[in-house]
Formats: sequence, structure tokens, C-alpha cells
Amino acid sequence: MDTGKQGMGLIEKAAARLGQAPARAPDPMSAAPAGQASPDESPLRLEPMAPEPEPHQDDAAAHARHPLRKPDSSTRVEINLSALKARGFITPDGERSRLAEEFRIIKRPLLENAFGRGAPLVDHGNMIMVTSAHAGEGKTWTAINLAISIAMEMDKTVLLVDADVGRARVHEVLGTPMGPGLIDLLTDDNLDVSDVILRTSLPKLRVIPMGRYHAHSNELLASEDMQRLTQDLATRYNDRVVIFDTPPLLMTSESVVLAGLMGQIVFVVESERTSQNRVKDALGLLDSSKPIGLVLNKTRRLLGSDYYGYGAYGYHGTAST
Repeated sequence: MDTGKQGMGLIEKAAARLGQAPARAPDPMSAAPAGQASPDESPLRLEPMAPEPEPHQDDAAAHARHPLRKPDSSTRVEINLSALKARGFITPDGERSRLAEEFRIIKRPLLENAFGRGAPLVDHGNMIMVTSAHAGEGKTWTAINLAISIAMEMDKTVLLVDADVGRARVHEVLGTPMGPGLIDLLTDDNLDVSDVILRTSLPKLRVIPMGRYHAHSNELLASEDMQRLTQDLATRYNDRVVIFDTPPLLMTSESVVLAGLMGQIVFVVESERTSQNRVKDALGLLDSSKPIGLVLNKTRRLLGSDYYGYGAYGYHGTAST
């Protein structure tokens, strides 16, 4: 079976449904009761993500608020789980919430592609890129939830890398230092990967923040140093899932280069906002032989006479079809 071609067919079907989405209601952040899915859709109903703030206008001030300190291997960063949960993120509190179940469904084919038994594994399948066509579609929210969900596995450790150098948000959401991080690692020969990995209060979650502002941050993502780094992460930590939160595909060409270094790609689409043509444009930039999953985020479906719910129509990995 040509799983690559079949997977892309599923993605195109999901993308085609974007053109049939209902008009956006005035209050996109209000909650609504969940309804029954039609038999052929089986939607995942993801919680909405709060609007992403604009990038910092004053980078010097931003870094003053988040000083760059070399992490101490004996310390860890405490994550405020109550605040995280209040913002709509998964927390490992044992509660079998709807959101937690949905991310279990999303992560399963990713883990099978990377570590599954009885089937050919995806090359560098432990390297997962989370991206979108445009900014603000919920990719950072998806990347963080996916990382936490995988960290809840009994035998998996996760490294979350903030590679969205234009509008890094992972440190803001998790409350971690801004650096040193990825950019510092790419520009300072004296740093090793272990120097920028932050241990967190979630035992199986590690984080590499974006790090220091650099005028050519996007170009660094497409550099030979980045290629060597991703190869190092794929082989040095071959039993660990590495998730990259990256810039949107249609906003910088370097994201496409970065996608070529990944084993799997999770593509996030904001329902009722991103056009079908833009989704196809972005997907057309990717290597279709790789597993590409599409998550339709903030979907509003007619649940009765007057109610809409949030959701995603599904995640489809090419190697899992």
C-alpha cells in the first residue's frame, strides 16, 4: 500500500471540508455543549486557544524580563499546573478529560511511526514538527498539549523545542526562562545541547527555549548548524520524542527547510479562517512522502438548532492509514 499517497488523500479531504465550514459566530471564544459527530467525520473536539499576542516590539525589554541564565543541572523549572489548566491545557492530574482523550488519539499514530513494533518505522520519526500556514492558528497550543500528553506516557520522555523564532511563546505559557536556548546553541560554539535543556517539574518533559534574539534567526533555522543539531537530537536522544514548535510555512521559507529535517509533521489549521487554497499551498511545500497529520482547530459545528461547538475533524498520519 502506498501509505504516503493515501495519507495525503485524507488530508485533502479534511482540507476540502474547510470550504464547507459555517460562518464564524461573533464570539469565537464562548463555550458550547458538545454534540454527536456524523459517522464519517468522528471529530476531535479540541478546546479553543486564546488569541496569540503580537510579538514583542522591544526585544531588549523582553529579554530583560526573561534573563538568559545557563541552566543548573541540579535544578528544575516549576510549572504552574493550575494556571496551565485554567488556560485550557492538559495537565497530568489523572483526570480523563475530553481534551486529554483527544490528544491521546492524536499522539498514537505519531508514537507508532516513531517506536511502533511490527511495521517499518519512519526515519527520524521521533522528530516531530508542529506548524501551520499562518500565525495564530493554534500551533503552539497544539505543540504544548501534545508534548504534555506524550510526557504522560509511562515510557516516553519529551523534549519541546521553541523554534518559532519570530514569536516565541513556549516560555510565556510554561513560565520557563527565555534562554539560553536554540538560537544561542546555533551561534555559540561553546554551548552543548545539554547546556540549554531545561528540566521541568513534569518529570518527563524537557524544554529548549528560543533563546537570545538574533537579527538572522530565521536564516539560522535553515543553516548547516541547524541540520547538524537536528541530526544530533535524532540520534543522541533516539528514545525521546522531540517536538519543534516552528514558524508558519507561508510566513518564512526557512520553515520548509526545517520540515525537511523532521520525520513527522503535524499541520494545524484554524477552522473558518484559513482558506482551502492556503492550506493546499502550505501542504504543497512539504514532502508528501513523510507522515503529515492535519489537525483542524477551533472548529465550530452545528450541534442543534442554534449551538456550535469547537472541534477538529481529525488527525491523519500517512503511515497509519
